[in-house]
Amino acid sequence: MYKRQLLLLCAIAIITFIVLTRAPSAPESQAFINANVLTMDSDNSIAQAVYIENNRIEKVGSNEEIQQLINDDTLVQDLAGKTLLPGFIEAHGHFPASGIKAVSSDLNSPPIGNIESIKQLLAQLKVQAEQTKEGEWIFGFGYDDTLIAEHRHPTRQELDRVSTKHPIFILHISAHLGVANSLAMTTQAVTDDTPSPSGGVIEKDAQGKLTGLVAETAALPFIASATKFSLAQGLKIVNSAVKEYSSMGVTSVQNGAADKKGFNTLRYASKFNLVPMRIQVWPYYKTLGPAYLSGELDAEKVKTDKFEVNTFKIVADGSIQGYTGFLTEPYFVLPNDAQGQPKENYVGYPTLDREKLTDLVTKAYKKGLHVAIHGNGDAAIDNIIYAVEQAQKKYPQSDARTILIHAQMARNDQLDSMKALGITPSFFSAHTYYWGDRHVSTFMGPERAASMSPAQSAKQKGLRFSIHLDTPVVPINPMLMVWNAVNRESTSGQIIGSQERISVIQALRATTIDAAWQTFKDQDLGSIEAGKFADLVVLAQDPLTVEASQLKDIKVLETFVGGVSIYKSK
Repeated sequence: MYKRQLLLLCAIAIITFIVLTRAPSAPESQAFINANVLTMDSDNSIAQAVYIENNRIEKVGSNEEIQQLINDDTLVQDLAGKTLLPGFIEAHGHFPASGIKAVSSDLNSPPIGNIESIKQLLAQLKVQAEQTKEGEWIFGFGYDDTLIAEHRHPTRQELDRVSTKHPIFILHISAHLGVANSLAMTTQAVTDDTPSPSGGVIEKDAQGKLTGLVAETAALPFIASATKFSLAQGLKIVNSAVKEYSSMGVTSVQNGAADKKGFNTLRYASKFNLVPMRIQVWPYYKTLGPAYLSGELDAEKVKTDKFEVNTFKIVADGSIQGYTGFLTEPYFVLPNDAQGQPKENYVGYPTLDREKLTDLVTKAYKKGLHVAIHGNGDAAIDNIIYAVEQAQKKYPQSDARTILIHAQMARNDQLDSMKALGITPSFFSAHTYYWGDRHVSTFMGPERAASMSPAQSAKQKGLRFSIHLDTPVVPINPMLMVWNAVNRESTSGQIIGSQERISVIQALRATTIDAAWQTFKDQDLGSIEAGKFADLVVLAQDPLTVEASQLKDIKVLETFVGGVSIYKSK
């Protein structure tokens, strides 16, 4: 009797869950009228109204044209002159990682957070440790050694003062390096005698003792262990990220370096409508990538309208602000080694040497996979261009659209090579806002900093590109991203490379139709045209008419995916 009741309760719980998480259906027909419709079609047409049937756009035109299609059952929304845009597409990011702040310590400094010293950083971690079961990981993210008062990384010993009963790992804002306490080092079997792995660094002091700092490939095991969240934590992370992204008008999200756990999490989160946006998964070459490359992971079998595996992700170097980006010329201000001495002629380093990178890209081209490669420094970009060139010679693709992620320090000659090889850059243009001042004074120097994220140069060469925020590296905020690409203003108000500014319409295209084009989704997404999904965002003001300085202040009023409202401002 008891077992029967238990089974009945379980069945009821399952049915209730399925009902509660079932994706809502779009109205059979709905119309937006009296709108300022920025279509992002090939002519950048502006319309007045849109008619939708179920989840796709049926017609775009004047109020009069759309009124003829409206019947008694049509849901009509009068936008009273407000602006309607295609939903913003995350061209590169790591959804739902921004939601990690719901279960860990946010260590960001202004303008993102409020940590201004190592003392504050340690105090925040201490609070988390007091609320965490002994033996479980303490994770913090977003600290920036160039913005805290001490202008250095915390040490292993300082993290030990937070706790010796919890393994602790804190991730740098670049997401390419971090610091571990002694217990974390022990859990990963890293000792004073452990050599640095290929493509990474385990830092040691003058006495050969671990400082706690690990970078690039050496940091990956720590990140993996520190972010093994429980199911309950995972749900909190996803829920937090969904709220954040939808409130910013983002209708397509991306996990740009997915492992097996991330893939499974997002697949089922999409299936049960825990994530209402469209999801793109990019298998990371070190984790999920081998299964994708071998065909064990069959993208067609898991594909839905809202979930897709579509790009093989490779990383060729690290982060400029983490001093791990790979350059042809030394950093402007040389970083110090663990002994406090400047590293002479330091240019960073690749995470993959040229031969290994070429082999990976060639294998992906042979399989016909779409490829995206992270490259910040111009030396890394040289390696990427060489690898793609060799792959194209062996296995030509007439329309490869290979994405060069960040392309931060791309030179003019490299933009020409990209155009010739079918490589399309995705610029992290917001570097000029968040790190522009330090790129000028510390990392790159004035001349190189002025040419970072060279979007206008790419446009002049006819090179199609997108822009992105690499969230959670910085918060998801497409209108701030557009503002930055248009103004190139740093947090101090300094203009970083005015010659690389782009127009408002070009910036909007770079986060809508051009972002869709990069992953071959432009037939369904990215513009307001008949036949495409009704993924839309309503803005309080027209980006094309407000002052350029006010672009970042434009509010999102409502977000739609497939004609269904997933966010509405209060």
